[in-house]
Amino acid sequence: MVFITNQSTQAEILRQQRLAREIATEQVKISSGDKLIAPSDNPQDWVQISEIGRQQSMNAAWKSNVAYAQSRAAQASSSLGDVNNLMTNVNELLVQATAHGAGSAGAEAIALSLEGIRASITEILNKTDYQGTPIFDSGATVNVPVSRGLSVEAVGTRESIAENVIGTKSLDQILTDAINAVRAGAPANRTASIGEAKQALDHVIVAQSKQAIRAERLDQVEDRIINNNVELVERRSGLEDTDVTEAAMTLQSKLTTLEAAQAAFARVAQKSLFDYLS
Repeated sequence: MVFITNQSTQAEILRQQRLAREIATEQVKISSGDKLIAPSDNPQDWVQISEIGRQQSMNAAWKSNVAYAQSRAAQASSSLGDVNNLMTNVNELLVQATAHGAGSAGAEAIALSLEGIRASITEILNKTDYQGTPIFDSGATVNVPVSRGLSVEAVGTRESIAENVIGTKSLDQILTDAINAVRAGAPANRTASIGEAKQALDHVIVAQSKQAIRAERLDQVEDRIINNNVELVERRSGLEDTDVTEAAMTLQSKLTTLEAAQAAFARVAQKSLFDYLS
């Protein structure tokens, strides 16, 4: 029951106006899906939402970095696979060369094939992507930042693959020596080249294993970012998303209260006016 007196009339009007504003706010929450319309609704939650938003933005940047690193890692893995196949072919050709005498047509054909392989490997190791970035880093690896305080390798260096393969001997020198051994070398030189080619292939296989580890680490970092994003979305949703069922119940309750207050106010105000006139 709402009692209207000269002292309470203004207070009742203000109360009903406040109820009307609260009803409008609840309607906005339901229609927009946002629990907080303004920072003043819940300053503490608003601050948390802002902090979560900043973290989500950082995660988006880190995830983009990871995607770029994964792209480079995939290209490096593919290139190393090509080098592996070529070095396997080198080993097969060197074994075949033992059946041909130095200076023979068969030996020359094999030497020419080895020269083609040598050129292909050089091209692969110096290849760039569509942006002009080398597939393999040169000199030192370029670490990619993927989270706060963490940077990881995407690819190895070209030097780690091509240089110091057997002692200080480079991959290119091993292939050059093999070509010379096939063309004019003594049987002992050809046998030595077969052994070096096998060691060079093992070196490439090790490089492939290291690249696989880099790729796996990048996948793990990506999983952590994704999981963290899921947690952030859930936390943010709990802070800012409207519980439609709860909001609808609150809205209905306030509507009922306002309607009752308005009806009671009208009846009492009408009676007071009648009494005043009589």
